[in-house]
Amino acid sequence: MRNSLGPLLRRGMVGVFSLASLWAPGGPAAAAPAMPTTSTTWPTSTSPTASAPSPASAAEAESLAFTQRYRALQHGGIVRAANSSITCRRPVERSAVSCPAAREGRAAANDDNDDFEMFYIDVDNDPNTYNSSRAEVRPPAGARVSYARLYWGGNLRVGEQKPPKDNGRVLIAEPGGQYKEVLADTVVGHRVAQGADAFQASADVTPLVRSSGAGAYTVAQVNVAMGHSAAGAWGGWTLMVAYEKESEPLRHLAMWDGFDPLGAGGERTVRLPGMKFPKGAEGRAGLVAYNGDRGRTGGSLTLSAGGLTTRLANGANPRDDVLNSTISEPGGTAPGRTPAYPNTLGYDSDVFELDKGLRHGGDRLDFRLVSPRDTAWAGALFVAVDAKR
Repeated sequence: MRNSLGPLLRRGMVGVFSLASLWAPGGPAAAAPAMPTTSTTWPTSTSPTASAPSPASAAEAESLAFTQRYRALQHGGIVRAANSSITCRRPVERSAVSCPAAREGRAAANDDNDDFEMFYIDVDNDPNTYNSSRAEVRPPAGARVSYARLYWGGNLRVGEQKPPKDNGRVLIAEPGGQYKEVLADTVVGHRVAQGADAFQASADVTPLVRSSGAGAYTVAQVNVAMGHSAAGAWGGWTLMVAYEKESEPLRHLAMWDGFDPLGAGGERTVRLPGMKFPKGAEGRAGLVAYNGDRGRTGGSLTLSAGGLTTRLANGANPRDDVLNSTISEPGGTAPGRTPAYPNTLGYDSDVFELDKGLRHGGDRLDFRLVSPRDTAWAGALFVAVDAKR
């Protein structure tokens, strides 16, 4: 693939939300004072409930409370593409597990990112990029994209220290297209905890996805560090796409995002009010998280709705180990990606069915994420739930 930066895809570099110790509901807070920019801007999303970023850049925030990014009540749903940006190259001396066995999920133990020297995934055969990975996003045929957002993040400090100034820039190529530069409208980090220097950034990419449609998207130059450390190397990206299609059920659609370390044994709650759903409703939720380790039990995602409390799980995520370095969907299948390692060694982008937790009906959804012993970061959450049956 040839590397063509093309016009800058930018809606203002950094809009910083207010800080909070817990994830909280609500719209975006006022942006911090900003410096002017001369970059070309993308058109604003047509959705009236998609938050508008600051028109220019500002300093990064160390943490960001979970806040509503997008919301709609429409016939349609949300799909996503995701992949990791770094994987293992060779084990360190204390590990007896081979790298192929670890990333294929065949190792019973010692298959965490801190057990290996980590190196970049690079699938594009382009000498101008040092990392790249690919994944398919598949809105149904005949759907119209109403909102699309790209999230990326990772650890800046491993065997090397990456410059935080590069956090807010990645390259993306649409199916069959060339690279275009994307500059973040929200950059969070770099948050130092337990030896890691972590960040997440995101940008509205609605016009690109709306014009390009379904297929494999390639994301390159995610600012992650390679090497080995006790904290481990990790990073990846997720493209969330809300779509509208009249033949599908009327659904509540929402995207929330933030960034804050959970800490060993920590927990956070995201409360989504005003989402009335009937008895027997169906729905899905997707979670993006960083630095989860496979096999460290105690990590869970719980839904409370209509008087029911349900621990979420799917074929790749046990109820007590959801932060387990997987990219998954219900039924164990996910859209194609390159590479398609079962163990991403520190990056989670998982989708869960909510049906059992919605059977009594209700008017709000509460999600509670609990971290196991390791320090993890939660970055984004999406929900699509029936509003009628």
